[in-house]
Amino acid sequence: METPPVGFYERTEAEPFKRLRRLRMTEAFRSMVRETELSRKDFIYPLFVVPGEKIRHEVKSMPGVFQLSVDQLVRECTEVKTLGIPAVILFGIPEEKDEVGSGAYDEHGIVQTAIRTIKKEIPELVVITDVCLCEYTSHGHCGIVRGNEILNDVSIELLAKEALTHAQAGADIVAPSDMFDGRIQAIRHTLDENDFRNTPIMSYAAKYASGFYGPFRDAAESTPKFGDRRSHQMDPANSNEALREVEVDILEGADIVMVKPALSYLDIIRRVKDRFGMPTAAYNVSGEYSMIKAAGRNGWIDEQRVMMETLTSMKRAGADLILTYFAKEAARLLR
Repeated sequence: METPPVGFYERTEAEPFKRLRRLRMTEAFRSMVRETELSRKDFIYPLFVVPGEKIRHEVKSMPGVFQLSVDQLVRECTEVKTLGIPAVILFGIPEEKDEVGSGAYDEHGIVQTAIRTIKKEIPELVVITDVCLCEYTSHGHCGIVRGNEILNDVSIELLAKEALTHAQAGADIVAPSDMFDGRIQAIRHTLDENDFRNTPIMSYAAKYASGFYGPFRDAAESTPKFGDRRSHQMDPANSNEALREVEVDILEGADIVMVKPALSYLDIIRRVKDRFGMPTAAYNVSGEYSMIKAAGRNGWIDEQRVMMETLTSMKRAGADLILTYFAKEAARLLR
């Protein structure tokens, strides 16, 4: 909204002050002048898939979120599509883990199997895949570890291999979340040379080393066995660095850029959108979700109202897409 010219709100004898409340007096007025509108089409719903059958295991720290076997995943995706949510993003928990995360790039791995099944049963649903090694490594880190160092260059080779197996299985979009240098370029090159030139990349371009990821690590079983991820994820104090990270990813071939987390980084979402004008996603992460759920269950807040208010803040900040565990609940309200 443009800044009013100087003197726009000056008093006059006839009206000593401006009555800005006039257009807030009724819901009809409020809806007519509302600047930001949430839509079901804004949402991407995260899902966790595990081996087995008839598994629907609720994540203790994330009420309403489940680890699902493929058969249950298809049921969930059917409901998602019925609610008008256009896309899901898949996170896989393999049966076995090892130091090099081999389950991540196994063509018969859990995510690859899930992709094929979903695309067969619900072909119109957009399937996005998280591309990272942390769910698949025995040490819980996002790449290959040597001593105390998480190796960059060898790790991005494996990430590119993982992304290719996802595309071959039928993924519509691949989403690298590792924050290693050069991984967008490596993935774009690998996809292109294997005739997947039209597969978009949604990059976790500005992903912060945040304390809001705890419940996700319960769901994905990806808590590091030692150390942390501060050598590759961003310092929460930095904002100019986020613009550099996003710019590099765009130059390397990212089609959508993401800021993660969302609520504590609304300023970053706004700066990214204003600076680059790219399709921009925000990840309403697990800790943000669980805090609202916990406060709602204790009767401390109006859960639905706070849910919609926070999602609206992300859209208002500039997010075109919102990855959120609230997607189904919000879609029901919007419907």
